[in-house]
Amino acid sequence: MKVAGALNFPLFIAKRIYSDKGDHRKVSRPAIRIATVGVAIGLAVMIVTVSVVLGFKHTIRDKVAGFGSHIQVYNLRAAGLPICIDDSTLQAYEATEGVRHAERFTMAQGILKTDDDFLGVMFKGIGPEYDTTFISENLIEGELPKFSDSKTKYPLVLSKYMANKLRVKTGDRIFAYFIDEDDVKARRFTVCGIYQTNMKRFDDQICITDLYVTQRINGYDSLQCTGAELLVHDFEQLKTTNTNVLHTLKGQTDRDGYGSVSYAITEVYPQVFSWLELLDVNVWIILGLMIAVAGFTMISGLLIIILERTQMIGLLKALGARNSAIRHTFLWFAAFIIGRGMLWGNIVGLGIVLVQKYTGIITLDAQTYYVSEAPMQVNIPLIILLNIATLLISIFVLIAPSYLVSHIHPARSMHYE
Repeated sequence: MKVAGALNFPLFIAKRIYSDKGDHRKVSRPAIRIATVGVAIGLAVMIVTVSVVLGFKHTIRDKVAGFGSHIQVYNLRAAGLPICIDDSTLQAYEATEGVRHAERFTMAQGILKTDDDFLGVMFKGIGPEYDTTFISENLIEGELPKFSDSKTKYPLVLSKYMANKLRVKTGDRIFAYFIDEDDVKARRFTVCGIYQTNMKRFDDQICITDLYVTQRINGYDSLQCTGAELLVHDFEQLKTTNTNVLHTLKGQTDRDGYGSVSYAITEVYPQVFSWLELLDVNVWIILGLMIAVAGFTMISGLLIIILERTQMIGLLKALGARNSAIRHTFLWFAAFIIGRGMLWGNIVGLGIVLVQKYTGIITLDAQTYYVSEAPMQVNIPLIILLNIATLLISIFVLIAPSYLVSHIHPARSMHYE
């Protein structure tokens, strides 16, 4: 019982001091409030920052992957040459470890023209096996047709930018012209849907139609296409999965004797993903600054509290308390302050994140940030890790200031006011 009591002595004293509502010291109480607010603000800012950056990175990543998938397969000799892909080839891609889905696509360059304007675009032809989830989620007008690789009614899905520039809407008919070395081909399409992703590099260029259309425009047969797009189970394992795909493609040739090569989306659009990686640096800087702010406010608060409790420290020493026990008392006291600050920090931080996530009250310039509202992603394990790191670092930086109690002498402290 004696050992247990000795071990619990610092905690017992810290609880009594912290719960003493009748303590109206002029300096320590404001210092405690400031320290609590400092910890709360620091943690709240960290939670909001991490949630915004994660949401932003995943939103942009999903938009880029929505247009180009996670892995793209092209002709080994040149990306402009067609490759032959049949059902067995798609099955072989999907059988590769890490690959979730495989689909064909064919690109064709053309010009959309109305009576008043014209626009050069890329036609992306997709077949019935194509995963249209991303397109559906970003469709703002009309509906998606059933894309075909065997027949067509010349459906067309445009971006909002294209529709506004050409002044067309869903249900309108529009001519497209395709120019090759010998001839100009004209086709009349029906606008079935309008999408908007706010990714300028895609919205300005890509419209979607049947795979059958683009195959015929390019002079391909039913098995030839520009390439294949592969979706993976886990984006974090993208490089590993792409290596598996390359291993699958190695030594394999299509009907025409051509080999294939695959590229991860991070290789196809390196500028975008390099830019996203830079956001991680900003996050670490903000996290470091916020933890530093919380640490400095706690150090200041602890020093003020120790100085105001000089008589108590002297009395405890006179009664036989060791320096280590008194130090642990003030560290426990600081832990209570940190804990309260973290509680409010979580409430405020998560509150802001959830309000933005479900209301989108904070809007952004879509032309600059690629999103119309600040995206949020709640990552519970990461938030728990932030809390643990904040608690441990805040207490760690207080260890050195807590040694101030060893310089307080019982006799002198009795005269301290």
